[in-house]
Amino acid sequence: MHIVIMGCGRVGSTIAHILEDSGHSVAVIDQDVEAFRKLRPGFRGAKVTGVGFDRDVLVEAGIERADAFAAVSSGDNSNVISARVARESFGVKRVAARIYDPRRAQVYQRLGIPTVATVRWTADQMLRRLLPEEVATLWRDPTGTIVLAELGCSEDWLSEKVSTLEAAANARIAFITRLGEALVPGQGTVLQQGDVLHVIAREDDLNQIAAVFAKPAAPGGKAPGKGGH
Repeated sequence: MHIVIMGCGRVGSTIAHILEDSGHSVAVIDQDVEAFRKLRPGFRGAKVTGVGFDRDVLVEAGIERADAFAAVSSGDNSNVISARVARESFGVKRVAARIYDPRRAQVYQRLGIPTVATVRWTADQMLRRLLPEEVATLWRDPTGTIVLAELGCSEDWLSEKVSTLEAAANARIAFITRLGEALVPGQGTVLQQGDVLHVIAREDDLNQIAAVFAKPAAPGGKAPGKGGH
């Protein structure tokens, strides 16, 4: 995957290093050339100086081939504008914006921009939105067998019923975080942009479940390999 990051502060540089260590191609944008000092000496990704919502700057960073875009600069408006440009002008499917004012988060999420509020685990939250296959364990039972985990899903599952995804992954979605609020899914609940899924499952099954969540849905809502003959 090629991932473009706007903002080379503590969060941006942390994400860049983690993604590069995971084998991804990375480009970092910042209007302050001194900000790139936060990147380690051996960083192999592109460093692009400029404003993150400038089309030419984004093109230089490889936005036209990008699989994901993260806006983690110090300005809410700049983050959201750049995320919208990445999605609406360049068709990047996975975008996420860091938001300092959590009261704005619902407004931005209604625009189709998943947001992450400024909290100490910002980098971890951002990675989960950029890489749906990432798994974050939130709770485990005393035996260590059953866990509650936070997962993302491929955009190709959007508008499918939660029950369809559960059946494909053989998993139970305990609740969904949507627009900052918790929602217990019913039979008719459909997946929406920005949903964060909380799955209760055996820990040994998590990777398999995450893989199904991250795969594009086949016609009829079935995961690849789950269809009939």
